[in-house]
This record gives sequence, C-alpha cells and structure tokens, in this order.
Amino acid sequence: MERVLGGLKPEKVFYYFEEISKIPRCSGYEKEISDYLYNLSISKGWEVIQDDYLNIIIKKPATEGYENAPVVMLQGHMDMVCEKNEGVQHDFSKDPIKLRIKEGCIYATETTLGADNGIAVAYALSILDSDELSHPALEVLITSDEEKGMTGADKVDGSIFKAKYLLNLDSEEEGVFTCGCAGGCGIEFKIPVKYQEVRKNCCKLSVKGLSGGHSGTDIHKEKGNANKILGRILYDLYDYIDLINITGGSKGNAIPREANAYIAMNDGEKVKDKVKLWNEILKNEYMTTDSNITVMLENINAEAEVLERDVFKKVVSAINLIPNGPLSRSTVINLIISSNNLGVITQDEKYITLHNQARSSVKSLMTEDLTFVMEQIGESLGIECFISGYYPGWEFKEKSEIRNICIKSYKDIYGKEPKVEAIHAGLECGLLMEKIQGLDAISLGPDAFDAHSPNEHVDIKSVENVYNLLISILEKIK
Repeated sequence: MERVLGGLKPEKVFYYFEEISKIPRCSGYEKEISDYLYNLSISKGWEVIQDDYLNIIIKKPATEGYENAPVVMLQGHMDMVCEKNEGVQHDFSKDPIKLRIKEGCIYATETTLGADNGIAVAYALSILDSDELSHPALEVLITSDEEKGMTGADKVDGSIFKAKYLLNLDSEEEGVFTCGCAGGCGIEFKIPVKYQEVRKNCCKLSVKGLSGGHSGTDIHKEKGNANKILGRILYDLYDYIDLINITGGSKGNAIPREANAYIAMNDGEKVKDKVKLWNEILKNEYMTTDSNITVMLENINAEAEVLERDVFKKVVSAINLIPNGPLSRSTVINLIISSNNLGVITQDEKYITLHNQARSSVKSLMTEDLTFVMEQIGESLGIECFISGYYPGWEFKEKSEIRNICIKSYKDIYGKEPKVEAIHAGLECGLLMEKIQGLDAISLGPDAFDAHSPNEHVDIKSVENVYNLLISILEKIK
C-alpha cells in the first residue's frame, strides 16, 4: 500500500508517525500502542521496559566521544485526544487515522490527527533507529494517559532514570522553548437524577458549529464553550420547557464544540421564537471566533420521562455559576495564570455530572481559591463536588544549562534568538522533575495547530526543522 507520507523528510520521522497513526491510542486505551513500542524495541535490540502503567522506557548508549556526557531524556506521550466531527463514521478503537496532506501540512480526515503527541514518539523512534547521529546516552520515556490525567508520568518509577537533562517534545510552536507550565486538577459536580411524569412533544436542542480547541493553549482565545452556551439558553427557556437529558463535550481538556439537551416543550411557539433570537445573539457574540455557531431545535417525535424541576434548576444553575475560561492573567508577561474549562457534561441513570479541568501556574490560586469557589457552589446548590487528579506545575528557573544549550543551537541554525516562555497548558515536566533529582528540563516542538479538534494539523517543513534542531542540541551536550 502506498504511504501517504512517503517521500517526506526526515524519512524515518514520517515513517514512524504514519505507523503509529494506524494504531488505536485514545487516552486510557493505550495497550496496543504500548505493545507496539515494546515489540519494536525488542526487534531492534534496544533495551526496553514496559511498566505496569504501559509506560515505555527505552535506553540507548552514548555514541563515541559522548561517553562522559550527561544522560539525556527524550520524552513525549503515546496517547491522543480522540475527537471527530458530528456524523463521521470513525471508530477510534480500531480504525486507523486517515492522513492527508494539504498546503504543506498533515491533517487527519474529520478527526483529530494525533500529532499531539505522536510527533514526539516519531522523533524519538527515529533517533533511536539511527546509527549515524552523535549523542549522549539516551533515556526515552513515552508515557501513557497524559491527556486525561498524566497517570503514566505520575506512576513511573523515577529510580529507573539517570538523566540530567529532559527534552520534552510536547510543545507546538517552532522557535519557542517552553520552560514552565501550569499545574491542574479535575473538578466534578454530581447531581442525582430524579424523574417525574412521561411527556410527549420531545425535542432535541443543540448548540453546534463551534471551533473548539485545547483548554490550555487556546483558553485565552475566547472561543465559545458549547456547555456554557447551552446553560444560558436553558436558563432562558426554563419557564417554557422540561428537561429530559443533557450532554456536551467529550474531553475535559478540550473546549467543547457541541452540546445537546432533550426537552419537552410547554410552549412550543415561545421556545421557537427564543431559539431564533439566540441564534442572532450568538452569531453576534462569536462572529470572530466561532462564526459557524448554530442553535438547532429538532422534533424527535418521541415521549420520555422528564426530570424533576428541582433537578433541572440545579443543573442549569451549576452550569451557569461555574467559572469558565481565563480567571487570572499575569501583569508582567502575556500569560494566563488560572483558568477552568467545563469540558464535559454526562448523564446516566444515576447522575448528571459536570466535568471540569482547572489549571493554574500558582498552586494556591487553584488549591485555595478556585477549588474553594467550586466547593461553595456545590454547597449552595446542595450537590456533590469532587476534586481529584492534581498534578504540579513547572516553575520557571532563573538558570538552566539545557536552556543555554538549546538557545545556542537555535541561534547557530536560525541566526536569531528563540522565544523562551512559560505556558498555561500542562506538561509532564513538573511531575518528572519531582521524581528525578536535579533534572533540568525544556520543551520544544514543531508548528502544530488546533490540537484536540478535528482541524488539528502539523506543518511538514517545521517537523523537519525541529528534528534538525533536536539533533544539533544532542550533539552539543558533551
């Protein structure tokens, strides 16, 4: 079969990226990709460990002349955010990602691409699979479940490693070195489901057409959150409908593009008029960020039990009261300090659950501020609030040897200064630096866009540029 990425340079990087694009690797379902990496390593004769959490650790000795150089860790994650456009027939548990090339970039077809963080895996495998490069001893760590909870990085045994320098390959902008990031946690509200009478005249109320994006790197772009928008609409319709079911979004770290509510109408004409007005309001509010936003009302010709009014009210109140988007900004640099993303709403036979992803570069603003606010919302509404999955941030260091080496390599290749920054997204560096004494870290990567959405794409030339930069960095570590 002809390779979609055949002929692209560096050849091995794109070969491995296409190979892993054939393998299911949604967050939480990494067994197949982890086994592929383990078996590949065995076949190549590399020293490899697969731990109980499906993390893969591969070690390669230093090349001649680098025997006394500091050990370097190359690190990325094997899992990807699995998102697809509505109505697309794609089963992430078995279907390969359908790659395509457009205008110098690699895209998937109606789904997320998985360049976040498949490109890191491809870089690492390409370097491991070369006998021509000069480099120190390498420890490649490819973690599991980064996108949902950083479980792999949290559970990996730090005593396995001897690395002094960490090159994290999970950044998405060429010419930018990331040297700090936010920490985060998950926050859930659970509202018990209680029903009253069966109703006819059921309809589906939908908010769709939003562009979505990464809840860390895109949170400052004021993109519409479909869950929050649906909450506004349901509050306005409260006196004219009953609520049957509500769902929205699919990933806590993705800004939700779609949300749906099944409703029974008490005043159909009033509801239709208000939906028409909401389309006008939202088109105006989101004309620059989400111009395709649409509110739809569809008759589904069914009957169903409706939720008790008290449950309906608690759900709508919680959605609207939850802080969302950027919550605090730095007064010194252009950086979001704290944020929250109401990423997912689910409903099962017991609960309606509101899933949030909170982030902050200042731990106390999350652990002694935002979580306090969330707990008080729960107390005020009489619903349960759960805080879980905290991971630490990565504090910017005034002095860093690996940063100096990276900057020199960049200047030698590009002839100009790189940008050095801290970001609001979460990276695994903080967790790994807690586990490995004295680890000095930096993060880099090629130009990639619209992560966590079906428009995700990566620039082909930038992939090559950053690979060459990575090789130069390794050559300079002696």
